[in-house]
Amino acid sequence: MSSPSWSPLSLRPPLTMFLAILIASIALFETVDCKTKESGIDSRVLTSKIQSNRTIIVDPNGGEAFTSIQAAIDSIPEGNKEWIIVQLGPGLYREKIKVPKSKPYIFLRGNGKGKTGIVWNDTSLVNIKSATFTVEATNFVAWGISFKNEAPVGPFGVVNNRSVAAYVAADKVAFYHCAFYSRFNTLFDSKGRHYYDNCYITGSIDFIFGRARSIFNNCEVFVVADKRETNILGSITAQLRKSPAEDSGMVFIGGKVYGIGTVYLGRARAAYSTVIFVKTYLSMAIFPEGWTNWSYDDSTNHLMLAEHQTFGPGATPDKRIEWSRQLSDKEAASFTSIDYIDGKGWLPAYQ
Repeated sequence: MSSPSWSPLSLRPPLTMFLAILIASIALFETVDCKTKESGIDSRVLTSKIQSNRTIIVDPNGGEAFTSIQAAIDSIPEGNKEWIIVQLGPGLYREKIKVPKSKPYIFLRGNGKGKTGIVWNDTSLVNIKSATFTVEATNFVAWGISFKNEAPVGPFGVVNNRSVAAYVAADKVAFYHCAFYSRFNTLFDSKGRHYYDNCYITGSIDFIFGRARSIFNNCEVFVVADKRETNILGSITAQLRKSPAEDSGMVFIGGKVYGIGTVYLGRARAAYSTVIFVKTYLSMAIFPEGWTNWSYDDSTNHLMLAEHQTFGPGATPDKRIEWSRQLSDKEAASFTSIDYIDGKGWLPAYQ
């Protein structure tokens, strides 16, 4: 493992990105939290709600039993049925992490996304093989951690340069005040019901993708347009709902979208792709058309690529592509409720 010395800048974009952030922050905008008990929850509240009787401490300096996060997770009994806190000391953990199906009820608690980071640098033809962090266990919560895949972006057309920061492939998973960094396929929101609260996500092309059923509450999305020689114009989301029988979709409530260059809010990947932005600030980083069906040649009749009361210079409903949607209050209501992910039955604030 590398030296435990830690700087928040090691997980952040370069200086040019900070200039864009500064410009965007000057704009006056409001955000709206998902109207639930979850809004603004911190690590102390999470800890009190989870009511764990066991804490495992990981210290990159070697002062505790574990210096490796994976070793700490491996020490938890298979089939665990009670919450266990894995407390991460501040520092940079250079390791590839997997929480397997057999290890549910883990609360991975960091010190803040600028103080605790997990970093690796794999690329692969298969998304899941490249992931820095993988969670396949139900009832998982993370707070205050940055997840990064720092693999360099290869030439366009190289099929094995997928570089996932986090692969989320379990039901009842929540991330609070976390950050996800990569350039290509950052967050694989694969399957299950998920909740992301006050998180930061950055990338270039299809960097939030999958077929989970997820709410992104008050999250920041920072786009970095791909400047390689390519005819692909980047998209934030690529949602894979294939039929009306699938319970999947991505809902972004409040928060903001900004960055360097210009991308689409999302692109159609399947006949019933579902992505909705609700009361989100959109900067000029969004193309006026808003959405694209690049590489998707089937009917657009059943797509739910939509907005509700988005605002800012990138919110241009009169210029949106014709098959996208602008939802009414009534139409948006079912997506903005925490019941969209059945959150009252599993999120910590309701326990």
